[in-house]
Amino acid sequence: MNFSIITAVYNNRENIADALESVRSQTYPDIEHIIVDGDSNDGTLDILLPQGLCRGRQDMDDRMIIVSEKDNGIYDAINKGIKMATGDIIGLLHSDDLFADEFVLSKVLENFQQKSVDAVYGDLVYVHSSDINKVIRYWKSGEYNPKKMKYGWMPPHPALFVKRDIYEKYGLYDTSLKIASDYEMILRLFWKHKISTAYLPKIITKMRWGGASNKSFANLLTKSKEDYVALKKNDLPLPCFTLALKNIRKIPQFIRNKYI
Repeated sequence: MNFSIITAVYNNRENIADALESVRSQTYPDIEHIIVDGDSNDGTLDILLPQGLCRGRQDMDDRMIIVSEKDNGIYDAINKGIKMATGDIIGLLHSDDLFADEFVLSKVLENFQQKSVDAVYGDLVYVHSSDINKVIRYWKSGEYNPKKMKYGWMPPHPALFVKRDIYEKYGLYDTSLKIASDYEMILRLFWKHKISTAYLPKIITKMRWGGASNKSFANLLTKSKEDYVALKKNDLPLPCFTLALKNIRKIPQFIRNKYI
């Protein structure tokens, strides 16, 4: 089995090199790294293009594939990456993020092989944007139970790995949702289609604080509206109840980080 890791990026010259090195440093060697750039104009491409295969050039690292063109947002970029992917397992590493250590993909693969599942997920920490060793929030997933989804549970999207044939079977990300398409995908796979999963009790990803959903009150409001749409679309009973608990569940994550 092999991996396709998809990195969506737009104007992130400051951090993209860290994401590239995080993938490159993995001890598991069979990795296809697909970078989907939204036509950056801040110098991001100056970092990307010398390192990966782009538009047919064969003198570069053929394990890193780069596409740079305008897109319709992060989920459109992810969908492009999934369509290009050839790996058995697809994972996402956004341009602000890092794998927690060099053994992440080896451990993920071990779980896929031992448990014969459709998806593997783990834990995530949000870290300070300028100090990745300073943890702000610790998202400990825990074992999955379908009933948990009624009470607002979800695994952290950047710590989720899914077999490519599952996306082929159940579809790509809903680009009509600008912030909550990841939640809709998780509801679709875990709740609606009941894919088989395994929990890896390990911090998978370090995510720099300041993502799209928590940048402003307006974004938080949009996120809640889109979460409600995702819940309704996937036939969750009592969506308002689930949405309220989903937000409440985040509170302990800010306390738990003190005990890592």
